[in-house]
Amino acid sequence: MDKNIDVSIIMGSDSDLHIMKDCAKFLEQMGISYEMKILSVHRTPEKAIEYAKTLTQNQVKVIIAGAGGAAHLPGVFAAMLPTVPVIGIPIHTKTLGGVDSLYSIVQMPSGIPVATVAINGSKNAGILATSILAVGNEELKKKLTDFKNSLKETVSQKDKKLQELGYEAYLAN
Repeated sequence: MDKNIDVSIIMGSDSDLHIMKDCAKFLEQMGISYEMKILSVHRTPEKAIEYAKTLTQNQVKVIIAGAGGAAHLPGVFAAMLPTVPVIGIPIHTKTLGGVDSLYSIVQMPSGIPVATVAINGSKNAGILATSILAVGNEELKKKLTDFKNSLKETVSQKDKKLQELGYEAYLAN
């Protein structure tokens, strides 16, 4: 049965879930439909390929893929779904600190682009997905504008507090 989801959040391991949850929370805040899956193109390639095929029939609009180490997941999905934007989240690794993941994701071959956010930057992936979905969607544009304006207000409030307290008292709080 087909189901319409706006965003597919995929990750290579359940150990990535503590990072990917921030993306899901942001999409929920924006009222964006999503589903979340654990898939491994290394350990369960058939399952990953089968899931990729369902995304076309479900009319998914953006894929967010978190991956560590060799980080093939975002690139494989970008190759399989050439008209769906893929946002890669490099996951921090113990051995190389996530730089290996970052390099793997940003160095896709010509014709297979994957947008990439910071190491463990899952909330930014949710924000970028929202920006993509907001093209032509006035309600999402307003929600995203309101969110970004709240960031400005937060910075202003922090500066006001710093000016009132001084840096030592500010840090003590």
